[in-house]
Amino acid sequence: MAEVSWICKRTVVSTKPVEAGKFCPLSVLDRIMEHNHVRVVLYYRCPKERKAGESTRMLRESLAELLSAYPIVTGRLLKTAEGHWMIKCNDAGVRMVEARAKGSVDKWLQNFDREKELNLVHWEPMFHKLYFWSTFYVQLTEFEEGGLAVGLSCGHLLSDPICVTIFIKAWADMTLNGKMVTPPLFHRLPRRGQCNETTNPQPFPELINYYKSTLEKPVPVVQAKQTTIKLAFGDEMVRSCIAMSHAPGSPDEPSPTPFQALAGLFWVGISKIKGLRNGLISMSICLDMRKVLGLDKGFFGNCMVYNQVPGDGIEEYELSKAANAIREVVDTMDAEGIMNLIEWMEGKADQFSCLMNGYDLICVNLEHVDSYSAIFEENFKPIHASYYIEPTVGEGMILVLPSPPGEGSFSRVVMITLPEDEAINLLEDKLIQQFSPTILMMADKKHTTANSDP
Repeated sequence: MAEVSWICKRTVVSTKPVEAGKFCPLSVLDRIMEHNHVRVVLYYRCPKERKAGESTRMLRESLAELLSAYPIVTGRLLKTAEGHWMIKCNDAGVRMVEARAKGSVDKWLQNFDREKELNLVHWEPMFHKLYFWSTFYVQLTEFEEGGLAVGLSCGHLLSDPICVTIFIKAWADMTLNGKMVTPPLFHRLPRRGQCNETTNPQPFPELINYYKSTLEKPVPVVQAKQTTIKLAFGDEMVRSCIAMSHAPGSPDEPSPTPFQALAGLFWVGISKIKGLRNGLISMSICLDMRKVLGLDKGFFGNCMVYNQVPGDGIEEYELSKAANAIREVVDTMDAEGIMNLIEWMEGKADQFSCLMNGYDLICVNLEHVDSYSAIFEENFKPIHASYYIEPTVGEGMILVLPSPPGEGSFSRVVMITLPEDEAINLLEDKLIQQFSPTILMMADKKHTTANSDP
């Protein structure tokens, strides 16, 4: 018997019918992500006396209630006359997989890897008959000896990781309290004058040039097998990394943020294991722009923007220069620059066919996702969370995530996806080992050069 086995696959529809003839256009920041998808898994402990199937039934019923507020999630993809994607909001529903797993959730988390974890979050590539293809999939996996995994996957075309987390949090609120704390908002991206641009806008060609070069590249073919490792950095570890990342002799320079310091650390480490010595590997960062654009917390849609960080002239152990280069690029990504990018992209008549994470090393800032507040039952909070943005076919991907509450405001979890041999070598990097991260997930449990969880 497999460790994870399906019980059934069904369609969950909303309890209230969707308004007839309702459509949701997708923005340029949505359409640019057409070839990517997102997977999220949250793990829970459950009451030991619970009968098999009881948790699944409860969550299935609350999901049907929630979907009444999410017509874009239950709808199906269509194309406009111009060839752009849009959503026909209807009652087609969300596909749900109900599954069982051996052992307990705690035993699972002591010995799992990327391949095992992805068995907890079902995904199907886009089918050629779009009317039958579900853009969102939910998987509920009950562990035989106690525990639950909630998996959600979707096309990145409709939702970024922030929105997926908002959806799961709203589902949890509906299950726990019968109502949503933050209802979703489906509206267009802001226009000129709706966010904090300067009165005399100046062009910022670097960001536009980066997207232009990306659009011109063909979608790459997956080659090497990828694996994912997950490392936990405690509060003191991250503070030490920030201190080391602060440029010596520059007291007036602001200290790097936890994201900037950790991104710099892994940028340097991955460049080294890939054999680079004169400069660092080409890296792009991906940041959530909701706050920059003044969008409401409940905004549902893609609002993550990529930008390249120059690595020329940074040597293999120059962590402070790497973190500073990241900080400088982050500082340039303001409302004016993002609005320039959106307007430029809206002026393009062709269909986007690129893969945003297809060539560079990608580092995504997800440290503010609110996954640990998704509480479906009183006193049963998430104990672990994983995020994937797929496919990863370029140089690799780094996701910087929050740690569970109570571990310190600077603590972070980092998920790194690389070719298998490079992932193992990364764990042996002396600079990374210096901060003593705890291994939460790796491809080969025999390698324990860092501190493994018991």
